[in-house]
Amino acid sequence: MPTELELWEKKLKVILDEIDAALEAKFGALFHRKPIRPASGSTANPQYDGLFEVQATYTAGFGSQYGEGYAVEVRWVTFDEVPESAKLEGDAIAEEILNRLLPELFPGKNLKVVHDVSGMKITGDLSLK
Repeated sequence: MPTELELWEKKLKVILDEIDAALEAKFGALFHRKPIRPASGSTANPQYDGLFEVQATYTAGFGSQYGEGYAVEVRWVTFDEVPESAKLEGDAIAEEILNRLLPELFPGKNLKVVHDVSGMKITGDLSLK
């Protein structure tokens, strides 16, 4: 039986995979993924294929005005030069999906997306119950 933490992170993974799919749909044909990287949709985990690696890593928040949370990283896996405008658009897409799906998958948690030292961060009630 999965632990409460595993269930929490499984819900978060649904959101990260949704972000990955949206970014692949928008930018996947515009840039070349690194040659060693499998095509989008060819592995069991979207984090390991296609043009994007979308991750959320727990941080205790030392030195952050927002405290603990999950730092969200959208990594472009390409040798191509990605214009800053595309990166900003990708981040905006990711943030919109986070803001839309966090309340749906974590009702009553009052989770929000903030911009911190490391970029986007999910903060709020991170309790497992």
